[in-house]
Amino acid sequence: MTAMAPARTEPDLSFLLDHTSHVLRTRMSAALAEIGLTARMHCVLVHALAEERTQAQLAEIGDMDKTTMVVTVDALEKAGLAERRPSEQDRRARIIAVTEEGARVARRSQKIVDGVHEQALASLPEADRAALVRALGLLTEGHLATPVESPRPARRARQREQ
Repeated sequence: MTAMAPARTEPDLSFLLDHTSHVLRTRMSAALAEIGLTARMHCVLVHALAEERTQAQLAEIGDMDKTTMVVTVDALEKAGLAERRPSEQDRRARIIAVTEEGARVARRSQKIVDGVHEQALASLPEADRAALVRALGLLTEGHLATPVESPRPARRARQREQ
């Protein structure tokens, strides 16, 4: 019955990007766990350090829903890495401020994140590294910049336990 299967005319880009992204996230998660952070915690710390931002702004940057963002900031506060405080620019707004310890941890976590990315790229021939990053950048800024609305949103398939 395999003769009835349609012939593939293009590489399975969805599989290649999804699988690569999933494995990269698992490696990132394991590396950051060594210092007690999640990728979301790292994201909030780094982006809150860059400039004064509200919880909603950080949630948008990190592609987190409100509940996930609240849980993430709660964990950062409990660890003494960040705190909610009134904005200096707009007293009605509350921002996520990174503590001195949080800034120290963010510098450490950024080195970890950079190392995971460096290891991933190091698996490619040197000449292909810049080309891959450039091509992915073009996709994320062009044709694949914005998700398409759908009545049945795409979700990641549950991974089989190994």
